[in-house]
Amino acid sequence: MSLKGKTAVITGSNSGIGLGIARELARAGADVVINSFSDEQADHDLAREIANDHGVTARYIQADMSKPDQCRALIEKAGTCDILVNNAGIQHVAPVEEFPTEKWDAIIAINMSSAFHTTAAALPIMRKAGWGRIVNIASAHGLRASPFKSAYVTAKHGVLGLTKTVGLETAKEPITCNAVCPGYVLTPLVESQIPDTAKQYDISEDEAVEKVILAKQPSKEFVTVEQLAGTVLFLCSDAADQITGTSLAVDGGWTSA
Repeated sequence: MSLKGKTAVITGSNSGIGLGIARELARAGADVVINSFSDEQADHDLAREIANDHGVTARYIQADMSKPDQCRALIEKAGTCDILVNNAGIQHVAPVEEFPTEKWDAIIAINMSSAFHTTAAALPIMRKAGWGRIVNIASAHGLRASPFKSAYVTAKHGVLGLTKTVGLETAKEPITCNAVCPGYVLTPLVESQIPDTAKQYDISEDEAVEKVILAKQPSKEFVTVEQLAGTVLFLCSDAADQITGTSLAVDGGWTSA
């Protein structure tokens, strides 16, 4: 499929899942805006690399997704937004009674509230253009809970509620809103944790992956960034015109149980 002539804004996209999605949409011909809270030369170089690799326009726009005004300003600075991918997220693990208030507030703001603010800013642009796609990167934790992740689980459940609501509000328009719920994804960050996990449990790295990291993932295989990016691309296609307000689990069977 071709997304030529479309502009995609992907939050939290200077590494990992977000960067993979940006590259896949650019490969399909979309101009892309990548984003994070930093403003380093490397961020802008990354945008130039995407542009050179795929023959599209690519820009880096700094915005702190914990700040409502910066979330909305990101869309305004982009100038246009046919495809919005809400991917920005952070994590913290602690029991509820020990969970730091500032961590709770930051996770709710970045993982959930930012999607509301960017969507609210992007919808008028999409309506004016007569077409739009909103894809929220949620999580299997938007469908299932795990201990010690109260803020993350709450935020991802909230993202699914927002997805359903926006899907209903735009159901009679050529705009869709869906969520993708990944299981454990093999990002560089996760990959770097495998040796430490193996050492912690005094087992091999293969055992650490199968028995610890992927304990809840029946396939015993990581989701890849490329698979997630392909799923997002599908949701931007004409084949997905009647898919809206729903969530698609890409989790190796985790949420089937």
